[in-house]
Amino acid sequence: MTTLPDTPPTPPQEAPLGPDDFDAQDLALDAMREHDEEIPQWEFCEGFLAALVCTRRPIEPAEYWPVLLGDGFVPAQHMEFVWRWKRRWQEIETALDANVESLEDERTFQPEVLDTRGAIAALPEAERGEMDGEAIPSFAQVWALGFMYAVENWPDEWAAPRDKDAAQMLDDALDTIVTLTEDDQGKPALSMYAEDGPPSVSQERVDDFGAAIWAVYDLRQLWRSMGPRVETIRKEATPGRNDPCPCGSGKKYKKCHGA
Repeated sequence: MTTLPDTPPTPPQEAPLGPDDFDAQDLALDAMREHDEEIPQWEFCEGFLAALVCTRRPIEPAEYWPVLLGDGFVPAQHMEFVWRWKRRWQEIETALDANVESLEDERTFQPEVLDTRGAIAALPEAERGEMDGEAIPSFAQVWALGFMYAVENWPDEWAAPRDKDAAQMLDDALDTIVTLTEDDQGKPALSMYAEDGPPSVSQERVDDFGAAIWAVYDLRQLWRSMGPRVETIRKEATPGRNDPCPCGSGKKYKKCHGA
C-alpha cells in the first residue's frame, strides 16, 4: 500500500504564484471558514508567512499550522493549499535574500496585500451603500496584523539581542510594521486597487508600506546573521569533599555520592 506524504514536493523555484493561485488560496480558506469562523483571510496568512520566513529559529509546520489555522487543520486534507504555501514561502525567501537596492527591482519582495477600500470605492454607489457602517481595513493593514501575530506567538524568537545596535535595528523594524497595523487616517491620494480608481490610500500610507518592506529585509538579515539563540547552561556547583552530601543523608560528600 502506498502512503501519500503530508505535503506535496516543493516545486521549481522559477514558478511564482499568479492571481489564479492567490484566488485559489482565498477559496480554500473560505471553505475552511465554513467549519471554523476564526480562519483568517489570505492577506493575514501572507503576513504570518513572511514573519515565519524571518523568525530567528526555523518554526516547523506542525508548530505553526495550529496557530494559524487551528487544531483541526490537517495538511494532508489540504494539499493544494499547502503546495501553494510552500511555493510562496520559497518566493519570499528568494526575494529577501536577493541583493536589491530599490523597490523598483523586479526581484524585490512584494507582499500580496489588498486595497479593500479602493475596491469598494470602485463599486456602483448602490452596492457601496450596503457596506455603510462596516469596518473596512486600510491598505496592507491585515498583512501587518498577520505578521505581528506570528511575532506575538513566538516571543522568545523575537526577543531583543544583547547587542545594542542589533536590538535597535529589531525595534525599529518591528515599529515600522506595527505602523501598518493602524488605520490610515491620511488624506486619500491614490488608489492601489486601480490606476484610475477613486483615491483610497494616503501617500503617507504608501510610504509606510515601502518602509515596511525594507523592515522585513532588515529582520531577515538580522536573524540570519545572528543565528538561533544559544541557551545558557547553568551547572550546579559541586560540593567540597568534606561538605555535607546534598542528598540529605548526613554523611560527608566524599563518603556518600562523591565516593
